[in-house]
Amino acid sequence: QVQLVESGGGLVQPGGSLRLSCAASGNIFSINTMGWYRQAPGKERELVATITNGFSTKYADSVRGRFTISEDNAENTVYLQMNSLKPEDTAVYYCNRAQSGQTYWGQGTQVTVSS
Repeated sequence: QVQLVESGGGLVQPGGSLRLSCAASGNIFSINTMGWYRQAPGKERELVATITNGFSTKYADSVRGRFTISEDNAENTVYLQMNSLKPEDTAVYYCNRAQSGQTYWGQGTQVTVSS
């Protein structure tokens, strides 16, 4: 089993920044993909960004150039630096880890962008 604990959400004004963190623990394998997804009220959960094996990244078009995903392999922690936040970025953000055919989810952290 793998446990994922997210932190860093909150309320921020448009144009502001936040950094989300997701710490993984348990049965950790080095070959993996970690990512962030988000779900706004009334909408389906969508991919925000992923990082595979600590270096190969992918971003949704809506966040590319504003968000940066990174990973500290020593700490088994993935980060999402979010800059130039917009009201449409408001959602619950979920951490995800895929390894050995299994997928794990964090509990989610709320990000609200509002003036």
